[in-house]
Amino acid sequence: MPAETASLTFVGNATTIIRYGGVTLLTDPNFLRRGERADLGYGITSRRVKDPAISVDELPELDGVVLSHLHGDHWDPVAERYLDRGLPILTTAVAARALNSRGFRAAEGMRTWETESVAKGDHSIRITALPGRHAPGPLSRLLPPVMGSLLEFGPPEGEPRFRLCISGDTLMYDEIAEIRRRFPGIDAGVVHLGGTRLLGLLTVTMDGRQGAQWLETTGCATAVPVHYDDYTVMKSPLSDFDKEVGRRGMAARLRHVERGGTITIGPAASRTPSPAPHPAR
Repeated sequence: MPAETASLTFVGNATTIIRYGGVTLLTDPNFLRRGERADLGYGITSRRVKDPAISVDELPELDGVVLSHLHGDHWDPVAERYLDRGLPILTTAVAARALNSRGFRAAEGMRTWETESVAKGDHSIRITALPGRHAPGPLSRLLPPVMGSLLEFGPPEGEPRFRLCISGDTLMYDEIAEIRRRFPGIDAGVVHLGGTRLLGLLTVTMDGRQGAQWLETTGCATAVPVHYDDYTVMKSPLSDFDKEVGRRGMAARLRHVERGGTITIGPAASRTPSPAPHPAR
């Protein structure tokens, strides 16, 4: 793989393996098998309907974990049992405190817009915590705090060569627009979708319409959809997102990757600013 690109392997749900130079990161580790149930809090569980592409013992050597929040479909008992307790984990403050208490001594809580780096030799991935909200309005206080993340790839010192934005399990809200203002020209985005609905009533992740709005708002040059069909609580299929992205004239930005598949991430072919986003609808 050329030094000026990174790779992303899709394991399933929101779990990916990201490699750049000698640096390897894991996102939102979820290795439950089909038929097993993820704990979503308040006694709510959801059954997994698709197996992950690999098992936890097939992971490469890791340099860190980026964890959007502490829900059972993003951090499960398999990850908790088998991952190295000294592995750096970048996550929310609430999740870091919980993981520290369980023996993951290198879990670190990040405030929104705070930045940390993981580096090896001439290659570095700089991770910035981005805004996220897991439920609408005041109801967000009932769910774990969630963060998105911006990964900037480049040398340990100097300007990044390209950027990857991971939405996390957020809904669209006003603060998402700040991402583009602070970080124009994002090369790629990983979009958590699914229209996840708790108790059949409360939608807590983006459906197809909100996912397309997120892409339009952040201005990511390409989009990789994940987190859309692994669990029974996910009610908005990938086709909803594809159709809405097409309706807004952004179909060329889509990059689909199957479970177990790997794509390269690198500088966008053009840095020409994309049109300003449409008003929310």
